[in-house]
Amino acid sequence: MPSRSIAKSHDAPPGVEFLSARSIWPAGREKEMNLSVGFRALFAAGKANRTVLRLTASSIYRAFVNGEFLGYGPARGPRGWFRVDEWDLTGRLKPGRNIVAVEVAGYNVGSYYLLDQPAFLQAEIVADGGKTLAATGRGHSFDCRILDERVQKVERYSYQRPFSEVYRLRRDSDRWRADASVKLRRARCAELPPKRLLRRGVSYPTFERLSPAWHVARGRIFPAGLQPEKFIKPRYLTQIGPLLRGFVESDLDCVPFLELQTVATATAEKLDRPFNSDAVRLSGDSYHTLDFGVNRTGFLGATIRCRKPTRLFFTFDEILTEGDVDFTRYECANIVTYELPAGEFRIESFEPYTLRYLKLITLGGDCELRDLYLREYAAPDVWQAQFAAADKRLNRIFEAGRETFRQNAVDLLTDCPGRERAGWLCDTFFTGRAAVDLMGHAGVERNFYENYLLPESFPPLPEGMLPMCYPADHPNGNFIPNWALWFVIELEEYLARSGDRAMVDALQPKVRRLFDYFRRFRNADGLLEKLERWVFIEWSEAQSFMQDVNYPSNMLYAAALDAAGRMYGDRKLKRQAQQVRRAVIEQSFDGSFFVDNAVRQDGKLQVTTNRTEVCQYFAFFFGVATPENQPDLWRTLCEQFGPRRDLKKTFPEVHPANAFIGVMLRLELLSRYGRSRQMLDESIDYWLCMAETTGTLWEHLQTTASCNHGFTSHVCHALYRDVLGLREVDRRRKRLTLRFSDLPLEWCRGRIPTADGPVVLSWRKERGKIAYRVEMPAGYTVAVDNPAGLSLERRA
Repeated sequence: MPSRSIAKSHDAPPGVEFLSARSIWPAGREKEMNLSVGFRALFAAGKANRTVLRLTASSIYRAFVNGEFLGYGPARGPRGWFRVDEWDLTGRLKPGRNIVAVEVAGYNVGSYYLLDQPAFLQAEIVADGGKTLAATGRGHSFDCRILDERVQKVERYSYQRPFSEVYRLRRDSDRWRADASVKLRRARCAELPPKRLLRRGVSYPTFERLSPAWHVARGRIFPAGLQPEKFIKPRYLTQIGPLLRGFVESDLDCVPFLELQTVATATAEKLDRPFNSDAVRLSGDSYHTLDFGVNRTGFLGATIRCRKPTRLFFTFDEILTEGDVDFTRYECANIVTYELPAGEFRIESFEPYTLRYLKLITLGGDCELRDLYLREYAAPDVWQAQFAAADKRLNRIFEAGRETFRQNAVDLLTDCPGRERAGWLCDTFFTGRAAVDLMGHAGVERNFYENYLLPESFPPLPEGMLPMCYPADHPNGNFIPNWALWFVIELEEYLARSGDRAMVDALQPKVRRLFDYFRRFRNADGLLEKLERWVFIEWSEAQSFMQDVNYPSNMLYAAALDAAGRMYGDRKLKRQAQQVRRAVIEQSFDGSFFVDNAVRQDGKLQVTTNRTEVCQYFAFFFGVATPENQPDLWRTLCEQFGPRRDLKKTFPEVHPANAFIGVMLRLELLSRYGRSRQMLDESIDYWLCMAETTGTLWEHLQTTASCNHGFTSHVCHALYRDVLGLREVDRRRKRLTLRFSDLPLEWCRGRIPTADGPVVLSWRKERGKIAYRVEMPAGYTVAVDNPAGLSLERRA
């Protein structure tokens, strides 16, 4: 009989069920913080044509077959729902007895990455024909042990993610995963209530093992050689609070983030040579820094041999700071710690991390590291997409955009793969555009929307409000009210690129409840006033001008009303949008620029003189202004703003925009209004330095935050559209629109995948004309839009 935990969702596909398995966990410990548990099944392979491991878990699992890494998951689902993975074991099994081992971390702590839900594992091994070879639950064919080699009471990794990793290994700590003769100290497990199940919905990563590319430096260190005047204590140590939860600092068994701040680097030998699968030897109190070539995300691993007890630290970051790895750079405990006796160990971090540079540090003892690697954790579905142009700088930017995307699209469209791994609204508006170009489908974005669809509500948020990122915990009730409006804007574009009318219709009640929430903030002019909680526009001075009436938020509000009106055929919403735009124009435009906000004094709304660059871009992006009705402002923005603006001389009173999101809006507007050549030049100014520094694209224009931020992968969409000339790929109507621009390039070619087959376009300048070729799937049509009046020739 199938398990009672068959999914009952509106979209539970056939086969999302367990034949025999029940969810289990060590009895009475399913709500305990940071508990790691190992499960093992011994079974005979038989002669089945196909054998699979089907499983899901909370918080996260990794699986092994006969001691070798198999997979990691599950894909994240909404609260109370769990996505099911199936790993094919067929080619990995041997005659006779086999071992499947699953390690599960039950974090039970609030984060933006993994939901705070009781821990469990539900798993079964099934041969074709439906024969169950092993299953959790009744019959106990999976044994269970507590993995106490992972220290439980440790600091968090970041405010947005759960706990850091500290290990006190014993000899042969991992033998239980590969050797059936190793007896487990069994923990008694109890069955837990049935779970609601969902399909995975996205592809499985390939987990390629990558070696470092370069030796950077090595040298000695002085333990306790520094006594900082003030220890850096980021908010994951000081601002967790009772709601977000975590261990109190005084209760922690180990705090590497603070301890390593007392370690001084002494002599440094610059190595500057390629890494050729070399062994790295570390004597007592020394370090060795390695370079992976570009930013990567995945699991750090190695084989380590210690002659005597050693403490080994893996510290890492996306950049070098003054030639060294600064693990304190952006509020993450970028440290994995191993306390090792003498012996040999195969280690691999349980959590994925993002880094270009790895600094290995030993305190006491010595060790040798062989087979050092990063097991990549990234989306696999991006390699059919291709782009190349005569300007190699553009190729480098495209590759950085694709690299950024694939690390931020494993199971959700995330903001960054390191500090947070969170599915943020607004970020996904831009990443969603890149997703369909690079992957050929909107499957990851569909998972994102399904996660918002299935919960009935999102307590403790107010009725109607959507979480600023999800699946995520917001126990303090925080949210970004205007960010929920990006949900609606993106949903309309999602409909256009996916044709998923069922999802859009299913989300209509949530969209309408969202506008019901905003109704109580509408003032007599129809504008939103005194929005509560964290009102956000971008990482710039714009954040200082959020109250009482924030005009960029109202520009966004008007666009969201319009989008919902079009999606659901609601004229009332569209009339409200017109009213908001009229009021914004009347109040915000001061004759030269749009002003950011107005404050209420003595009952009257007083428009301030606060002006930001991003406010101007909001006005044009959301249709409050156009080059036709604001020609002087548009000309000023095009000619006197941008990456080369002198902030001291050129409108110093207008605060500059940042990469997230003002720069992105600016580039979009240049494209929208026919300035593709300027968009191309500015894209190089903004993005090339990032691509050359980390191989990925950043959250800010400086290296002050994440250097691998998903929204910037939108650059791939822009290069296809504005350089290659694929203005639109309408997969629903099977229609291409081409628009070529007069660019300082001799040639360009590219390929975009679709469900029907690839679209391939190339062009080359020849004797004053653009000669182009286009290949497309059967049934597609093509139209050429040529507003610039270029001389074009299509060739077979």
